[in-house]
Amino acid sequence: MGGCVSTQTNGVEVSDRDRHLHRQAEKQMKEAKVKLASQVKVLLLGSGDSGKSTILKQMRLIHRVPFSAQEKETFRQLVFDNLVTGLSLLLAALQHMDLQLPDKYANVYPEDDPQGRAGYVRGWAPGECGGGAYAAALRRRGDPKDLGEAGVNAAGIIDDIELIEDADEARDGVPFPLEYLGPLQRLWDEDIVRTAWSRGNEAALPENLHYFFSDLPRFFDPDYVPTEQDIVHTRARTIGITETTFSLKDHEMLMVDVGGQKSERRKWIHCFQDVTSILFLVSLSGYDQCLVEDRDANQMQDAMTIWDSICHSQWFKQTSVILFLNKNDLFQKKIKSSHIRTFFPDYDGEPGSATAGRDYFKRRFSRLSHKAGRAKEREIYIHVTTATDTELLRVVMAAVEGPFLQSFSIFHTNVHADTIVSNNIRSIML
Repeated sequence: MGGCVSTQTNGVEVSDRDRHLHRQAEKQMKEAKVKLASQVKVLLLGSGDSGKSTILKQMRLIHRVPFSAQEKETFRQLVFDNLVTGLSLLLAALQHMDLQLPDKYANVYPEDDPQGRAGYVRGWAPGECGGGAYAAALRRRGDPKDLGEAGVNAAGIIDDIELIEDADEARDGVPFPLEYLGPLQRLWDEDIVRTAWSRGNEAALPENLHYFFSDLPRFFDPDYVPTEQDIVHTRARTIGITETTFSLKDHEMLMVDVGGQKSERRKWIHCFQDVTSILFLVSLSGYDQCLVEDRDANQMQDAMTIWDSICHSQWFKQTSVILFLNKNDLFQKKIKSSHIRTFFPDYDGEPGSATAGRDYFKRRFSRLSHKAGRAKEREIYIHVTTATDTELLRVVMAAVEGPFLQSFSIFHTNVHADTIVSNNIRSIML
């Protein structure tokens, strides 16, 4: 007859099952400790819209960590969301930019009714409403279909806007509704919309719109499955923390992506535990852009503020910091028409020169590092990148693997991890 053998330890009865569970727990703790001791933990930091999530997706491609069928389906639906939401944001920006209805719609009302005529012209970006209410505001001015051919054209515009404003989310396994293809294409082709797009820095408009609208019909194919480049170009605000593991020679690399918006930064703190390297991303093209959450703040200045906080932390003095000056492709196009000196008066480089511009921002970030007194204690590695270019990023990431492993070695030579963790919380005030 079997039974559960038990003994007493310090007056407490301990069964064989308890001892077995205890041994299992100890074994798991030892395994976790060994794993942690060989893990290279890289923290992705930077301001919002700097390309951190894009880097993480590229790392999966570089290290051949495949996207599952469900992940691809999620990205497929995200493409549709990026199309309708991005265009809605673009329409909403018309009001902020004080742009008006194209001249071809100006004769919706006859010359002898200037008030009604002006109302429809203003109606493209009505002052009394924000984004998401254009169609309703236009319809309140009357039925344009009663006003002849121009009125029919205006009615079509209203219908298109209304459809986009009220778009439902894409559903699992269901192709994108074809009725959206025409309205999306027509609105994108409007000159006034393209004008607003060219001024996207004023409203922090999504930078991936041109990529998706340049090949719009492809996404409405019933058999459409996102390509790797589609996945790389999708945008979704990072809420919380995303962790992904890769193999790095004889080590496991854990890359942690956290939200860059101001409201997300308080969640960074507990990610600092056991960090061996920081990969800090800055959008080069953000020198003339506002923040998504604050139109009065400059994206590049915000990145410099965060960088300065990281550099001044004594607890990261032996942590390798790799600075990616990202979105170089967009920067090279933008700098031809948007001068750095307009936003950074101390810039003395040649106007329109991408090389001079990159050198200027390299000096600005290096100066902050030197000011913090960290330049002599650790290396600051600076690379110019385009996160959407997989092959270029493959070369860059191969170059930074050395600093990752070097920082890992230094970190585990020291035995002050617990002190570092506790003091990180007090020292980084973001």
